[in-house]
Amino acid sequence: MTDVMQSAQSTDEQRVLELTDRLCDGVDVNDERGFLAAQFDAGLAWVNFPEGHGGLDLSPKLQRPIQLRIAERGGPLPAPGNVLGYGMAAATVIAHGSDEQKQRYIRPLFTSEEIWCQLFSEPGAGSDLAGLATRAVRDGEEWLINGQKVWNSNAHNARWGMLVARTDPDSPKHRGLTYFILDMQAPGVEVKPLRQMTGQAEFNEVFMNDVRVPDSMRLGDVGDGWRVSLTTLMNERVTIGGSAQNRPGSGLIGSVRRVLDEYGADDVKRAKFMELYTRAEVLRLTNMRAGQLRTAGTPGPEGSVGKITTADLNQEMTEFAMELMGPHGQLFGSFERQDNVQVDYSDLRTYFLRSRASSIEGGTSEIQRNIIGERVLGLPGDVRVDKELPWNQVPR
Repeated sequence: MTDVMQSAQSTDEQRVLELTDRLCDGVDVNDERGFLAAQFDAGLAWVNFPEGHGGLDLSPKLQRPIQLRIAERGGPLPAPGNVLGYGMAAATVIAHGSDEQKQRYIRPLFTSEEIWCQLFSEPGAGSDLAGLATRAVRDGEEWLINGQKVWNSNAHNARWGMLVARTDPDSPKHRGLTYFILDMQAPGVEVKPLRQMTGQAEFNEVFMNDVRVPDSMRLGDVGDGWRVSLTTLMNERVTIGGSAQNRPGSGLIGSVRRVLDEYGADDVKRAKFMELYTRAEVLRLTNMRAGQLRTAGTPGPEGSVGKITTADLNQEMTEFAMELMGPHGQLFGSFERQDNVQVDYSDLRTYFLRSRASSIEGGTSEIQRNIIGERVLGLPGDVRVDKELPWNQVPR
Protein backbone atom coordinates (compact mmCIF):
# COMPACT_ATOMS: atom_id res chain seq x y z
CA MET A 1 0.00 0.00 0.00
CA THR A 2 2.86 2.35 0.87
CA ASP A 3 4.53 1.67 -2.50
CA VAL A 4 1.26 2.44 -4.29
CA MET A 5 0.84 5.70 -2.39
CA GLN A 6 4.43 6.74 -3.08
CA SER A 7 3.99 5.94 -6.75
CA ALA A 8 0.82 8.05 -6.92
CA GLN A 9 2.61 10.88 -5.11
CA SER A 10 5.50 10.67 -7.58
CA THR A 11 3.12 10.73 -10.55
CA ASP A 12 1.25 13.71 -9.16
CA GLU A 13 4.49 15.57 -8.48
CA GLN A 14 5.68 14.95 -12.01
CA ARG A 15 2.36 16.26 -13.29
CA VAL A 16 2.41 19.48 -11.26
CA LEU A 17 6.05 20.15 -12.12
CA GLU A 18 5.26 19.75 -15.81
CA LEU A 19 2.40 22.21 -15.38
CA THR A 20 4.72 24.56 -13.51
CA ASP A 21 7.34 24.45 -16.27
CA ARG A 22 4.63 25.11 -18.84
CA LEU A 23 3.47 28.08 -16.76
CA CYS A 24 6.98 29.54 -16.52
CA ASP A 25 7.60 29.00 -20.24
CA GLY A 26 4.31 30.58 -21.27
CA VAL A 27 4.08 33.62 -18.97
CA ASP A 28 6.56 36.42 -18.34
CA VAL A 29 7.91 35.79 -14.82
CA ASN A 30 8.53 39.54 -14.48
CA ASP A 31 4.81 40.27 -14.92
CA GLU A 32 3.96 39.60 -11.28
CA ARG A 33 0.19 39.98 -11.43
CA GLY A 34 -0.16 38.28 -14.80
CA PHE A 35 1.98 35.37 -13.67
CA LEU A 36 0.01 34.90 -10.44
CA ALA A 37 -3.27 35.01 -12.34
CA ALA A 38 -2.00 32.33 -14.72
CA GLN A 39 -0.72 30.28 -11.77
CA PHE A 40 -4.17 30.40 -10.20
CA ASP A 41 -5.90 29.41 -13.44
CA ALA A 42 -3.51 26.47 -13.82
CA GLY A 43 -4.53 25.15 -10.39
CA LEU A 44 -1.10 25.80 -8.90
CA ALA A 45 -2.05 28.51 -6.39
CA TRP A 46 -3.17 26.13 -3.63
CA VAL A 47 -2.78 22.70 -5.20
CA ASN A 48 -4.95 21.11 -2.49
CA PHE A 49 -7.91 23.40 -3.28
CA PRO A 50 -10.71 22.22 -5.61
CA GLU A 51 -10.31 22.51 -9.34
CA GLY A 52 -11.58 25.82 -10.63
CA HIS A 53 -10.63 27.59 -7.40
CA GLY A 54 -6.86 27.68 -7.72
CA GLY A 55 -6.21 24.01 -7.03
CA LEU A 56 -6.15 20.49 -8.45
CA ASP A 57 -7.57 18.47 -5.52
CA LEU A 58 -4.10 17.08 -4.79
CA SER A 59 -1.99 16.68 -1.66
CA PRO A 60 -0.80 19.94 -0.04
CA LYS A 61 2.66 18.36 0.07
CA LEU A 62 2.95 19.19 -3.62
CA GLN A 63 2.77 22.95 -3.07
CA ARG A 64 6.37 23.23 -1.93
CA PRO A 65 7.89 21.60 -5.07
CA ILE A 66 5.76 23.97 -7.16
CA GLN A 67 7.00 27.07 -5.33
CA LEU A 68 10.61 25.87 -5.40
CA ARG A 69 10.40 25.33 -9.16
CA ILE A 70 8.84 28.77 -9.67
CA ALA A 71 11.59 30.34 -7.55
CA GLU A 72 14.23 28.52 -9.61
CA ARG A 73 12.71 29.99 -12.76
CA GLY A 74 12.66 33.51 -11.30
CA GLY A 75 8.90 33.70 -10.76
CA PRO A 76 7.15 35.79 -8.07
CA LEU A 77 6.11 34.69 -4.61
CA PRO A 78 2.35 34.21 -4.11
CA ALA A 79 0.13 37.04 -2.87
CA PRO A 80 2.78 39.70 -2.18
CA GLY A 81 1.69 42.01 0.63
CA ASN A 82 -1.44 39.95 1.26
CA VAL A 83 -0.30 37.36 3.78
CA LEU A 84 -3.57 37.46 5.75
CA GLY A 85 -5.55 36.85 2.59
CA TYR A 86 -3.27 34.14 1.27
CA GLY A 87 -2.67 32.37 4.57
CA MET A 88 -6.07 32.73 6.24
CA ALA A 89 -8.94 34.20 4.21
CA ALA A 90 -8.57 31.86 1.24
CA ALA A 91 -8.76 28.71 3.37
CA THR A 92 -11.75 30.11 5.26
CA VAL A 93 -13.68 30.99 2.10
CA ILE A 94 -12.89 27.58 0.58
CA ALA A 95 -14.05 25.75 3.71
CA HIS A 96 -17.21 27.75 4.45
CA GLY A 97 -18.06 29.96 1.49
CA SER A 98 -20.75 29.52 -1.14
CA ASP A 99 -19.79 28.77 -4.74
CA GLU A 100 -20.46 32.42 -5.58
CA GLN A 101 -18.19 33.62 -2.78
CA LYS A 102 -15.39 31.29 -3.82
CA GLN A 103 -15.70 32.46 -7.40
CA ARG A 104 -15.76 36.14 -6.41
CA TYR A 105 -13.03 36.45 -3.79
CA ILE A 106 -10.26 33.86 -4.11
CA ARG A 107 -8.63 34.72 -7.45
CA PRO A 108 -8.15 38.49 -6.82
CA LEU A 109 -6.95 37.58 -3.34
CA PHE A 110 -4.17 35.41 -4.77
CA THR A 111 -3.06 38.04 -7.26
CA SER A 112 -3.18 40.72 -4.52
CA GLU A 113 -5.59 42.81 -6.53
CA GLU A 114 -7.65 42.80 -3.34
CA ILE A 115 -5.94 42.91 0.07
CA TRP A 116 -7.54 41.34 3.16
CA CYS A 117 -7.35 42.09 6.87
CA GLN A 118 -8.64 40.37 10.01
CA LEU A 119 -11.25 42.00 12.28
CA PHE A 120 -11.36 39.76 15.34
CA SER A 121 -9.79 41.27 18.49
CA GLU A 122 -11.44 44.08 20.43
CA PRO A 123 -10.35 46.29 23.35
CA GLY A 124 -12.33 44.00 25.68
CA ALA A 125 -11.89 40.72 23.78
CA GLY A 126 -8.36 39.73 22.89
CA SER A 127 -7.32 36.35 24.27
CA ASP A 128 -11.00 35.69 25.06
CA LEU A 129 -12.14 36.28 21.50
CA ALA A 130 -15.58 34.76 22.09
CA GLY A 131 -16.33 37.60 24.50
CA LEU A 132 -16.42 40.15 21.65
CA ALA A 133 -19.09 42.85 21.71
CA THR A 134 -19.33 44.13 18.11
CA ARG A 135 -23.02 43.76 17.21
CA ALA A 136 -24.67 42.72 13.97
CA VAL A 137 -28.43 43.24 13.82
CA ARG A 138 -30.52 41.79 11.00
CA ASP A 139 -32.41 44.34 8.89
CA GLY A 140 -34.13 42.54 6.03
CA GLU A 141 -31.47 41.30 3.62
CA GLU A 142 -28.77 43.34 5.35
CA TRP A 143 -26.98 43.43 8.69
CA LEU A 144 -26.28 46.62 10.62
CA ILE A 145 -22.80 46.47 12.20
CA ASN A 146 -21.63 48.58 15.15
CA GLY A 147 -18.46 48.13 17.17
CA GLN A 148 -14.70 48.48 17.36
CA LYS A 149 -11.84 46.16 16.42
CA VAL A 150 -8.16 46.55 17.24
CA TRP A 151 -4.69 45.26 16.23
CA ASN A 152 -5.85 44.93 12.63
CA SER A 153 -2.78 44.38 10.47
CA ASN A 154 -2.90 45.99 7.03
CA ALA A 155 -6.46 47.30 7.53
CA HIS A 156 -5.37 50.64 6.04
CA ASN A 157 -4.62 48.89 2.73
CA ALA A 158 -7.38 46.27 2.79
CA ARG A 159 -10.33 45.93 0.45
CA TRP A 160 -12.03 43.21 2.51
CA GLY A 161 -12.05 42.30 6.19
CA MET A 162 -12.71 38.99 7.96
CA LEU A 163 -15.23 40.10 10.58
CA VAL A 164 -16.76 38.19 13.50
CA ALA A 165 -19.72 39.93 15.19
CA ARG A 166 -22.31 39.06 17.83
CA THR A 167 -25.74 38.34 16.36
CA ASP A 168 -27.40 36.76 19.43
CA PRO A 169 -26.49 38.28 22.81
CA ASP A 170 -28.95 35.91 24.54
CA SER A 171 -26.89 32.83 23.61
CA PRO A 172 -23.67 31.68 25.31
CA LYS A 173 -20.75 33.62 23.94
CA HIS A 174 -19.40 30.93 21.61
CA ARG A 175 -22.82 30.26 20.06
CA GLY A 176 -24.04 33.79 19.34
CA LEU A 177 -21.44 34.78 16.73
CA THR A 178 -21.63 35.15 12.95
CA TYR A 179 -18.83 35.61 10.41
CA PHE A 180 -18.98 38.27 7.68
CA ILE A 181 -16.88 39.58 4.82
CA LEU A 182 -16.72 43.34 5.41
CA ASP A 183 -16.24 45.88 2.65
CA MET A 184 -13.52 48.12 4.12
CA GLN A 185 -14.64 50.94 1.81
CA ALA A 186 -18.27 50.85 2.99
CA PRO A 187 -19.78 53.97 4.60
CA GLY A 188 -19.30 53.92 8.37
CA VAL A 189 -15.95 52.07 8.35
CA GLU A 190 -13.15 54.15 9.86
CA VAL A 191 -9.54 52.96 10.07
CA LYS A 192 -7.06 54.61 12.44
CA PRO A 193 -3.35 53.64 12.58
CA LEU A 194 -1.68 52.43 15.77
CA ARG A 195 1.88 53.68 16.01
CA GLN A 196 4.56 51.11 16.91
CA MET A 197 7.89 51.76 18.59
CA THR A 198 9.54 51.31 15.18
CA GLY A 199 7.68 54.43 14.01
CA GLN A 200 5.64 52.38 11.56
CA ALA A 201 1.95 51.52 11.63
CA GLU A 202 1.26 47.96 10.53
CA PHE A 203 -1.60 47.70 13.00
CA ASN A 204 -4.82 49.68 13.16
CA GLU A 205 -8.03 50.07 15.06
CA VAL A 206 -11.25 49.91 13.05
CA PHE A 207 -14.53 51.56 14.00
CA MET A 208 -17.85 50.48 12.47
CA ASN A 209 -20.79 52.86 12.81
CA ASP A 210 -24.08 51.63 11.29
CA VAL A 211 -22.23 49.76 8.54
CA ARG A 212 -24.59 47.86 6.26
CA VAL A 213 -23.46 44.42 5.15
CA PRO A 214 -25.55 42.36 2.70
CA ASP A 215 -26.52 38.91 3.94
CA SER A 216 -24.82 37.54 0.81
CA MET A 217 -21.51 38.51 2.46
CA ARG A 218 -22.14 36.31 5.47
CA LEU A 219 -19.71 33.36 5.62
CA GLY A 220 -21.30 30.26 7.11
CA ASP A 221 -24.61 30.02 8.95
CA VAL A 222 -25.99 32.57 11.38
CA GLY A 223 -24.66 31.70 14.84
CA ASP A 224 -21.89 29.52 13.40
CA GLY A 225 -19.24 32.25 13.52
CA TRP A 226 -17.09 30.57 16.17
CA ARG A 227 -16.62 27.42 14.07
CA VAL A 228 -15.84 29.49 10.98
CA SER A 229 -13.42 31.70 12.93
CA LEU A 230 -11.51 28.62 14.13
CA THR A 231 -10.64 27.88 10.51
CA THR A 232 -9.15 31.36 10.22
CA LEU A 233 -7.33 31.13 13.56
CA MET A 234 -5.78 27.71 12.98
CA ASN A 235 -4.60 28.76 9.52
CA GLU A 236 -3.24 31.98 11.05
CA ARG A 237 -1.05 30.02 13.47
CA VAL A 238 0.31 27.80 10.71
CA THR A 239 0.97 30.92 8.59
CA ILE A 240 2.83 32.75 11.37
CA GLY A 241 4.69 29.64 12.48
CA GLY A 242 5.48 28.76 8.86
CA SER A 243 7.46 31.93 8.26
CA ALA A 244 10.70 29.93 8.43
CA GLN A 245 12.37 29.75 5.02
CA ASN A 246 12.54 26.73 2.73
CA ARG A 247 16.33 26.76 2.43
CA PRO A 248 18.53 25.81 5.40
CA GLY A 249 20.21 28.86 6.90
CA SER A 250 18.04 31.38 5.08
CA GLY A 251 15.63 33.90 6.55
CA LEU A 252 16.35 35.48 9.93
CA ILE A 253 19.07 33.02 10.95
CA GLY A 254 20.86 33.85 7.70
CA SER A 255 20.79 37.54 8.62
CA VAL A 256 22.18 36.73 12.06
CA ARG A 257 24.97 34.74 10.39
CA ARG A 258 25.93 37.78 8.34
CA VAL A 259 26.09 39.90 11.51
CA LEU A 260 28.29 37.22 13.10
CA ASP A 261 30.67 37.36 10.14
CA GLU A 262 30.72 41.17 10.06
CA TYR A 263 31.27 41.85 13.75
CA GLY A 264 33.18 38.74 14.72
CA ALA A 265 32.63 36.49 17.72
CA ASP A 266 34.49 34.36 20.22
CA ASP A 267 33.97 30.63 20.66
CA VAL A 268 31.18 31.12 23.20
CA LYS A 269 29.16 33.29 20.83
CA ARG A 270 29.80 30.93 17.93
CA ALA A 271 28.50 28.07 20.05
CA LYS A 272 25.42 30.15 20.83
CA PHE A 273 24.91 30.79 17.13
CA MET A 274 25.10 27.07 16.35
CA GLU A 275 22.46 26.41 19.00
CA LEU A 276 20.17 29.00 17.39
CA TYR A 277 20.94 27.63 13.91
CA THR A 278 20.01 24.10 14.99
CA ARG A 279 16.75 25.28 16.54
CA ALA A 280 15.93 27.31 13.43
CA GLU A 281 16.48 24.24 11.25
CA VAL A 282 14.29 22.07 13.50
CA LEU A 283 11.59 24.75 13.31
CA ARG A 284 11.89 24.92 9.52
CA LEU A 285 11.37 21.17 9.19
CA THR A 286 8.54 21.16 11.75
CA ASN A 287 6.74 23.91 9.86
CA MET A 288 7.21 22.07 6.58
CA ARG A 289 5.46 19.08 8.15
CA ALA A 290 2.66 21.26 9.54
CA GLY A 291 2.17 22.85 6.13
CA GLN A 292 1.98 19.45 4.45
CA LEU A 293 -0.66 18.29 6.93
CA ARG A 294 -2.75 21.32 6.09
CA THR A 295 -5.96 20.75 4.20
CA ALA A 296 -8.40 23.10 2.53
CA GLY A 297 -10.18 23.37 5.88
CA THR A 298 -8.90 23.66 9.43
CA PRO A 299 -5.33 22.57 10.28
CA GLY A 300 -4.68 20.77 13.53
CA PRO A 301 -3.11 22.12 16.72
CA GLU A 302 0.42 21.60 15.35
CA GLY A 303 0.22 25.20 14.16
CA SER A 304 0.31 26.35 17.79
CA VAL A 305 3.65 24.58 18.28
CA GLY A 306 5.19 26.40 15.34
CA LYS A 307 3.66 29.70 16.39
CA ILE A 308 5.11 29.59 19.93
CA THR A 309 8.51 28.40 18.74
CA THR A 310 8.69 31.04 16.03
CA ALA A 311 7.86 33.82 18.50
CA ASP A 312 10.46 32.71 21.05
CA LEU A 313 13.17 32.03 18.49
CA ASN A 314 12.67 35.32 16.62
CA GLN A 315 13.14 37.22 19.86
CA GLU A 316 16.20 35.23 20.88
CA MET A 317 17.86 35.54 17.47
CA THR A 318 17.37 39.30 17.24
CA GLU A 319 18.56 39.78 20.84
CA PHE A 320 21.68 37.78 19.98
CA ALA A 321 22.25 39.93 16.89
CA MET A 322 22.04 43.08 19.03
CA GLU A 323 24.57 41.56 21.42
CA LEU A 324 26.94 40.88 18.51
CA MET A 325 26.54 44.42 17.17
CA GLY A 326 27.24 46.04 20.53
CA PRO A 327 26.81 49.85 20.44
CA HIS A 328 26.03 49.66 16.70
CA GLY A 329 22.79 47.89 17.65
CA GLN A 330 21.54 51.15 19.17
CA LEU A 331 21.90 53.13 15.92
CA PHE A 332 18.25 52.90 14.88
CA GLY A 333 17.40 55.16 11.96
CA SER A 334 14.29 57.01 13.09
CA PHE A 335 11.35 56.65 15.42
CA GLU A 336 9.36 59.32 13.59
CA ARG A 337 5.87 58.56 12.37
CA GLN A 338 5.83 56.75 9.03
CA ASP A 339 2.52 56.14 7.27
CA ASN A 340 1.85 53.12 5.05
CA VAL A 341 5.37 51.77 5.47
CA GLN A 342 6.00 48.05 5.82
CA VAL A 343 8.59 46.91 8.34
CA ASP A 344 12.04 46.44 6.80
CA TYR A 345 12.99 43.06 8.20
CA SER A 346 16.41 43.21 6.57
CA ASP A 347 17.40 45.72 9.31
CA LEU A 348 17.89 43.60 12.41
CA ARG A 349 17.55 46.66 14.64
CA THR A 350 14.01 47.07 13.34
CA TYR A 351 13.37 43.32 13.55
CA PHE A 352 14.54 43.35 17.19
CA LEU A 353 11.92 45.98 18.08
CA ARG A 354 9.22 44.34 15.94
CA SER A 355 9.79 40.88 17.43
CA ARG A 356 8.21 42.02 20.70
CA ALA A 357 4.85 41.55 18.96
CA SER A 358 5.57 37.95 17.95
CA SER A 359 4.41 36.45 21.25
CA ILE A 360 1.15 38.44 21.17
CA GLU A 361 -0.14 38.55 17.60
CA GLY A 362 -2.11 35.63 16.22
CA GLY A 363 -3.05 34.49 19.70
CA THR A 364 -0.72 34.94 22.67
CA SER A 365 1.85 32.30 23.53
CA GLU A 366 -0.11 31.60 26.72
CA ILE A 367 -3.23 30.77 24.69
CA GLN A 368 -1.19 28.54 22.37
CA ARG A 369 0.13 26.62 25.38
CA ASN A 370 -3.43 26.06 26.54
CA ILE A 371 -4.32 24.69 23.10
CA ILE A 372 -1.34 22.32 23.11
CA GLY A 373 -2.05 21.22 26.67
CA GLU A 374 -5.71 20.46 26.02
CA ARG A 375 -5.74 19.28 22.39
CA VAL A 376 -2.35 17.59 22.09
CA LEU A 377 -1.44 16.43 25.60
CA GLY A 378 -5.01 15.78 26.77
CA LEU A 379 -4.64 17.81 29.96
CA PRO A 380 -7.74 19.11 31.79
CA GLY A 381 -9.21 22.24 30.24
CA ASP A 382 -8.83 25.69 31.71
CA VAL A 383 -11.57 26.76 34.15
CA ARG A 384 -14.43 28.40 32.21
CA VAL A 385 -17.16 29.56 34.54
CA ASP A 386 -19.02 31.53 31.86
CA LYS A 387 -19.07 28.96 29.07
CA GLU A 388 -22.81 28.22 29.27
CA LEU A 389 -23.98 31.64 30.46
CA PRO A 390 -25.83 33.89 27.99
CA TRP A 391 -23.33 36.51 26.78
CA ASN A 392 -25.43 39.39 28.06
CA GLN A 393 -25.19 37.95 31.59
CA VAL A 394 -21.42 37.57 31.63
CA PRO A 395 -19.78 40.18 33.93
CA ARG A 396 -17.56 42.58 31.98
